[in-house]
Amino acid sequence: MSSRGDFKSFIPATTSLPELTAKALLVGALLAIVLGSANAYFGLYAGMTVSAAIPGAVMAFALLKPLKGTILEVNIGMMGAAAGTALAAGVIFTIPAMVLLEAWEEIHYLETTIVAALGGILGVLWMVTLRRALIIKTDLPFPEGVAVAAVLTTTVCDGKTSKKENSYVRGIWLLIGAILGALLKFGQVGIKAFHGKLEGIINIGKYNIVGGENESFVYGGLAISPALLGVGWIIGPRIASFVFIGGMIGWAIITPLILLATGIQTGLDPMDGILYVWENYVRFIGVGAMVVGGLWTIFKLRNNLADGIREAIVGIKSGQSSTKKRTDQDLNFKYVFILIGILTIPVFLLYAWISNNWVVSGVMAVFAILFAFIASAIAGYMAGLVGSSNNPTSGVTVSVLLLTSLILFGFGLSGNVGAYGVALLIAAVIACCAAISGDVLQSMTAGQMIGATPYKQQLAELVGIIAAAPVLALVVQALHKAYVIGSTELPAPQAFLMSGVVRGVLGGEMAWPFVVAGMVLAFILILIDVPVLPVAIGIYLPFTLATPIFCGGIIRHITNRKIKKHYKSNDNEQASEWELAIKQTEVKPKERIIRTGLLFTAGLIAGEALTGVIVAFIIISGLSIAIFKIPPVIPGLLIWLFIAFLVYYIPLREIFNRDK
Repeated sequence: MSSRGDFKSFIPATTSLPELTAKALLVGALLAIVLGSANAYFGLYAGMTVSAAIPGAVMAFALLKPLKGTILEVNIGMMGAAAGTALAAGVIFTIPAMVLLEAWEEIHYLETTIVAALGGILGVLWMVTLRRALIIKTDLPFPEGVAVAAVLTTTVCDGKTSKKENSYVRGIWLLIGAILGALLKFGQVGIKAFHGKLEGIINIGKYNIVGGENESFVYGGLAISPALLGVGWIIGPRIASFVFIGGMIGWAIITPLILLATGIQTGLDPMDGILYVWENYVRFIGVGAMVVGGLWTIFKLRNNLADGIREAIVGIKSGQSSTKKRTDQDLNFKYVFILIGILTIPVFLLYAWISNNWVVSGVMAVFAILFAFIASAIAGYMAGLVGSSNNPTSGVTVSVLLLTSLILFGFGLSGNVGAYGVALLIAAVIACCAAISGDVLQSMTAGQMIGATPYKQQLAELVGIIAAAPVLALVVQALHKAYVIGSTELPAPQAFLMSGVVRGVLGGEMAWPFVVAGMVLAFILILIDVPVLPVAIGIYLPFTLATPIFCGGIIRHITNRKIKKHYKSNDNEQASEWELAIKQTEVKPKERIIRTGLLFTAGLIAGEALTGVIVAFIIISGLSIAIFKIPPVIPGLLIWLFIAFLVYYIPLREIFNRDK
């Protein structure tokens, strides 16, 4: 869109402010490590990753405020946070599958670091060619990019901290949310003062099916998790409901039917029998639905993808733009493509190291580099459409895994863990690349709106990746030692999906009837226009995780209804979303409500996730600080209900005060 090319940024292109400074890069590297680690834990725990762009922006502001940081320096700090959390998503989607497939007994630190660094750097480099095509030349909304720009321009003004009370309050609610989330999580897994979930089964009787009378049960439960409550609030009632529907299909319909048909596995009690059915059968239905859902998502984006690739190719052919405008200067295309070519060598050596097959490694290295561009374009478009937190990057990764596995199968590599490892590590590099592209483009959008210099942002992303990659490998390694990847404490659903795909193609071990059933279910959902990926996630997530997400969605629905009822005729704003986001005066009260809710729930997520990582290291150290061997459930449940009330009350408190 030409209007975006002519957009007047918050800081004019002719204005020069400190931007790529040592303190900004240091803050960015620190946030990449901290928030990337938190996202790694949360993704392995809940199967979802949440963009840290907004809390990253607030945290960067808080750290740089005493150092008199400018808005552009705060933005550089935020870029580091975005790079770290995006890289975490790519790592936890794929690397844990190496353990699930028994290709590794433990998480290998060196290989994980190399994969994360190579994929992340490649993602930044390909993103340079996609920035103008996806941000300037389209009308993609980039919702989180708009939100970040709004946060930055309401907390930092013309390079100096704003003294507006509202900005201070927003930061306080983020901090309060983080403290509440951290305290509850520490009480659950640190000192074990109360149990982390409420669960139970109901006997629905004995029925004669296929010539045998078997007993069946329905399972229900709730994870006492403020973070999942926050996720439900952020993604909204529609997506949260689809996740819950998937949970109901898997746990309340399919699992009881399988139990009626087969009975409880010999030697297991009813609860363990239900978990066995979910682990060995129902999860594969989710795998089948995820495969079709990912491919369908890509198919729906085919026209947008073609446009994006066409724009990128035009930019590649023409080289760096001749414009002197500061806000439109990317890294030099010539050097970018030289670096991409050079990266083929370490990718090739990595694959050769793992597979001991030089020919296959050479072919797959070239494939990985080139397909990374397509994956980045797809992930960038998806992030622009639905936001980074809802971006189904796993759909891209599944497609890559299927294609990679088929190519390896054609080379005769199948049925052994070596082939599994090669397929996964190829996908891991591309997954990290795609995750970086999608999440970082949100941050680049915010930079475009506030008046940042693109090439300086891109350099900040590289710093964030280099800082986060070695720490993420350590965190995933620690989490596996503390909780065990694949357990109910750390189910790693996305990694399970990846391992199922590899086994299915190369090992012939996939439960194909259930995978096919999941595929059929996905086709039905497509026909009735229901989003497949959220439902599929609900099917293979533990039901206790889907429930609080749904509760958060319900609270968001009530909040939206209250806003709509109270502000009936305040929608006559003619400005675009980009203009509204950087507006300093006359901010709508209803916008303030949503922003407060976003920051409070983001704080819940960050606090709980960071505490999970800290406690993991406490467990590894051998230090025991538990109060109870079998902690009670009720105290934690009451605290969780109080936090749920705060999620409802805090954003709407101004309305309640007026109504008194």
